[in-house]
Amino acid sequence: MNASRHRIAISIPLAAVLVAGGVWAEPAAAQELAPEVERKTETITVTARKQEETLQEVPVAVTAIGGADVERFNFDKVEDVVTRIPTLNVQIGGSGSGAQLSLRGVGSSNISAAFDSAVALDFDGVQISTMRILQSGFMDIQQIEVLKGPQSLFFGKSASAGVLSIKSKNPTPDWEFGGKAAYEFEERGYTLEAFASGPITDKLGIRVAARFNDVQKLLFNTAPVADPKRGEQNFNGRVTLQFDPTDNFSANLKVNYVKHENDGAIFYAVNDCGKNGQPDGIYLLGGGFVVPPGYGCDTSGKTFFLPDIAPPLAIQGFDGAHKPGNNNGIPYGIAETLFTILKMDWDITDSLTVSSVTGYVTQSAQDLDEYSYGGLLGGVSFGVGTGETDHQLRQFSQELRLASDFDGFFNFMLGAFFESRHVEFNTGQQAVNISLVGRDPVTGNSYDWYKRHITNGDAFSVFGSVAFDITDDLELSGGVRWTHEKKTNTILVPYVHTFLSSGPAFIGSGFDSGPIQFKDNNLSPEVTLAYQVTPDVNVYGSYKTGFKSGGIDNSALPSSNLLGFASPDPAVRAATADALIYESETAKGGEIGVKSQWIDESLTVNATAFYYVFKNLQVQNFDAVSIQFSTSNAGEVTTKGFDMDLNWLTPVDGLRLYGSIAYTEAKYTAPFDPNPNDTVIDNLQGRAVARAPKWSGNVGADLRVPLGNALEFGITGNMQYSGKYFTNEDSFDDIVQGSFVTFDLAVSVGDPDGRWQVAFIGSNLADKRYISTSGGRPFLAPAGNPQGLLAGDDQILNLNRGRQLSVEASFKF
Repeated sequence: MNASRHRIAISIPLAAVLVAGGVWAEPAAAQELAPEVERKTETITVTARKQEETLQEVPVAVTAIGGADVERFNFDKVEDVVTRIPTLNVQIGGSGSGAQLSLRGVGSSNISAAFDSAVALDFDGVQISTMRILQSGFMDIQQIEVLKGPQSLFFGKSASAGVLSIKSKNPTPDWEFGGKAAYEFEERGYTLEAFASGPITDKLGIRVAARFNDVQKLLFNTAPVADPKRGEQNFNGRVTLQFDPTDNFSANLKVNYVKHENDGAIFYAVNDCGKNGQPDGIYLLGGGFVVPPGYGCDTSGKTFFLPDIAPPLAIQGFDGAHKPGNNNGIPYGIAETLFTILKMDWDITDSLTVSSVTGYVTQSAQDLDEYSYGGLLGGVSFGVGTGETDHQLRQFSQELRLASDFDGFFNFMLGAFFESRHVEFNTGQQAVNISLVGRDPVTGNSYDWYKRHITNGDAFSVFGSVAFDITDDLELSGGVRWTHEKKTNTILVPYVHTFLSSGPAFIGSGFDSGPIQFKDNNLSPEVTLAYQVTPDVNVYGSYKTGFKSGGIDNSALPSSNLLGFASPDPAVRAATADALIYESETAKGGEIGVKSQWIDESLTVNATAFYYVFKNLQVQNFDAVSIQFSTSNAGEVTTKGFDMDLNWLTPVDGLRLYGSIAYTEAKYTAPFDPNPNDTVIDNLQGRAVARAPKWSGNVGADLRVPLGNALEFGITGNMQYSGKYFTNEDSFDDIVQGSFVTFDLAVSVGDPDGRWQVAFIGSNLADKRYISTSGGRPFLAPAGNPQGLLAGDDQILNLNRGRQLSVEASFKF
């Protein structure tokens, strides 16, 4: 594997592939059919401005993926979507926030559970603050929309870089039943999915859908563990009720339950041996204990070394809803989510509608893994740096909107939003691994400490937008959102190992910081001018702003630095709190775009050019020697470029070509030291941000061909390209992922009306592995250590998922 890599996508039609394969129909036949067949691209409806508008009308940079395309390639995870959306990067991880999303080079760290995502996650109209929900994937999807650039006016909270919107299917007017079964050969996984949908009465409809997925071998572990296979299980269930008692009122209730289980928080992580070319020992207790790493320098993604926890450290876990006895030191993860959404629309007049969206989420997630990413002693799996975590979330949100639909030149929307959130982050950690010296002589515990962060947050905003039809073809629209957000965090340390608390470097058991508070206000305006040049060509220009609230870091170690909270001096207490507070993130800039259709609406070409400046971008880095997280605000990031989408229903009957291309230049444009707590002064000004390739895109083709009167043959291919990019934001010497290409292919035979189908689906056919994120391997030996060891420079590379080959059978009636 190249020590240079990252991700994005570019598009060039795949017609040449089909021509070479002899699939292209004869031109003469195509010309004869052309006058008889209407070839217009499907009208796609989106809700980018919290109202239904066609994709071609809305003056927003949106890419939409329909449910048919989601099913065609068996997309069941958000990571799968990146092959269709240039500039979207996704990295799923077990620790921290659970996942990371970025658009056009801007996102939020996945190693911090304190950050909201800069790319907001919207499920059926409700924004979700936890990215852990993405670990389980999705099912029964109507459409996926990706809104690029700041979206604070209509989506508000934490949409400073964009929105990923997922819409599930609703009840159908007639009864439908369907299901599918799939088996994946590479990872040895199977999926079962079924739905039933239809009317209970003429006013009440129901849809019930469920999906179960069991993957036995997401990766093969070369460490000497009891079970070398690491896998996962997912269950998704959803009940949807659609109630239409009158012509002017409707209500939609969705109740979702998700359960995700895995064999550890860490999956596609390999160890790069750095410039010294050798795996570094795991340096503990000032060098008094050095564990042989156990792994080699293979970063191809073919092998993984993920040991169980060392026996002296795996005796006992902290109190909580965890597997008894710390699961005997065997990594595991489990998360349950209950998510309820109620949407109501009331047409109070022919031209005024009141809309309400209520969301309630509860989530409980626990996991255990070791974060030395190595360790082998006497032939025994000897993972150290154990982290056992317990996340608890309760979130309630309510949005109300009043929107007009006048026949005249003026329309408006007024709204208010409220969110209340309670988050608990409980963790028992082995950052020192002091129990290698001995268990706690007082309690018998084998972990370093048990720490709790309890955060309560409230957000309130009001927003309004107006639209003026200056002429029949020229619209001026805009609005503003005012947001007030406050957070209160309390750090509790019920327990610290006696060997640590008896020294000067750590606090004692029973520590309570008291409330640490953060609050901020923001005004986010937006204005757009849109002009319909012809019935099929629209151009627009927008000025936009974005906002993502700051907060209190939850990665503080229970060191003596926290003793300032107990000081009688208010200035000392305030300074101690300020060291844990990160500032709010804002964005300003604009874009110009064109949305167009050509050749009798058979060819759609949409393009956008953008320029945005982000202030105080929230960043978290990790020091692999001192085992400390560093949370800071990057002074300024500027992102600019363009992207273009293409969709063409060709003159060849049944053949559709599609693609996209993106150019992005995202750089730090002000001084920024990513590790302000160390003694080295770095400055990343002028360097590209992580996960931001300059060129990216995809190209694909979809062909549907009748086989007689009773069968239809389908083949869909997609190629994704990404240019090179940095994989971390530590220094100018960070690992760079080189440019790469991936291929997907789906082949199917079935009933022309979709009553049944058998399909072969191949994702990442060439088994291309690339780096999504990287960082120093914990417990590296420092330079100039007294043992005379080489300074540690090993890196952890988080890779994408490998090749997947599936066979799938589905039915619907």
